[in-house]
Amino acid sequence: MELHDIWFILIAVLWTGYFFLEGFDFGIGVLTKLLARDRRERRVLINTIGPVWDGNEVWLLSAGGATFAAFPEWYATLFSGFYLPLLLILVCLIVRGVAFEYRVKRDEERWQRNWEHAIFWCSLLPAFLWGVAFGNIVRGVQIDAHKEYVGSVLDLLNPYALLGGLVTLSLFTFHGAVFASLKTLGDIRERARRTATVLGLITAVLAVGFLGWTQLDKGDTSSLVAMIVAVLALVAGLVMNRLGREGWSFAFSGVTIVAAVAMLFLPRDSPSYRWEVPPARTLSPMPARRGGTPTVVGHFPVHPVPGRPSALRSARPPKTDRRAETERSGVHQTPRGPPYGRTTGI
Repeated sequence: MELHDIWFILIAVLWTGYFFLEGFDFGIGVLTKLLARDRRERRVLINTIGPVWDGNEVWLLSAGGATFAAFPEWYATLFSGFYLPLLLILVCLIVRGVAFEYRVKRDEERWQRNWEHAIFWCSLLPAFLWGVAFGNIVRGVQIDAHKEYVGSVLDLLNPYALLGGLVTLSLFTFHGAVFASLKTLGDIRERARRTATVLGLITAVLAVGFLGWTQLDKGDTSSLVAMIVAVLALVAGLVMNRLGREGWSFAFSGVTIVAAVAMLFLPRDSPSYRWEVPPARTLSPMPARRGGTPTVVGHFPVHPVPGRPSALRSARPPKTDRRAETERSGVHQTPRGPPYGRTTGI
C-alpha cells in the first residue's frame, strides 16, 4: 500500500463520517415541515440537533482539506467543474447555520417562520445535491487534456445522478426520523416512527435501484458485499423501528449510510485504485506508475500518471550554477552591497 492509498482511505472515512453525522441533521431540517405540526414541535425537533449540528460540519472541512492536501488535481477538477452545485451547497450550509442561531432572537411569528423556511430548504437542497455530485463522480464526467470539466451544469443532471440525489435525500430524512424518535417523547415520537417506516420503504426502493445500477455498471466483489450490507442494514433498521427499538434502528440506518458511501469509494478493476481512462474521454489511457500524481479521469480515480512528481512532494526546479552560467555568458555582475554579515568602516 502506497501513501496515496492511505490518503484515499482517509478521505473516504472523512466523507463517510460526514454523511453519517450530518445526514440526520439534514433529515431533522426536512422534518420540520414534514413532521412538525406547529412552532412548538418545530422547536423540539431543532433542539434535538442543537448541541451537535455545528460540530458535525467539521467533518466536511476535514474531508475537503485532506482532498486538497493529498490530491490537488482531483480537488481542482472537482471544485471547478462542480462549481455551481457546490457553491449552492455552501450557501445553504451558511444560511442554515445562521437560521439556527437567529431564529430565537425574536419572538415574532413571522421572524421565526422565515428562518424555519430557511432551515427546511437549506437542509433539503444539500441532502439532494450531495447525491447528485457523488453520482456524477462515480459515473464520470468529461474533462479535457488540462483536466478541466468540459460539460455544462445540465450534463450533471443526468438520470443516474438525479437518482443518487433522491437516494441521499430519502436516506438522510429516514435517518433523521429515526433520530427524532430516539430523542423525543409523546405523540411526536410515535409520528416520527410512522414517518420513518414510510421513508424507509421509499429509501429501500430507490437505494436498490441506485446501488444495483452502480454495481452492474462499475461494481466488483467488494462493492457487491457493501451493497448487500447496506440493504440488509436498511431492512434491519426498519424492523427495529417497528419494534420500538429506536437505538438499534438508528445504528442500522447509520450502517446503511456507511456501507452505501463505502460502495462508492471501493476500488474497482484492480485493488490498487488504478483506473484506466475510457477511450471516449479526451485523455489517452496510460499505464499506472507507482508514486505518481492522482488525477481525475472520470470516477473516483487514484491513477498515477507517469512523468509527474508525487502530489505529496513539492516539485522543485533543478539547481543551476549561476557562476558557471555567468562565466559562459562573459557577463560579470558587480555586487550591489557588502556581503551579508560583513561590516564596512565609515
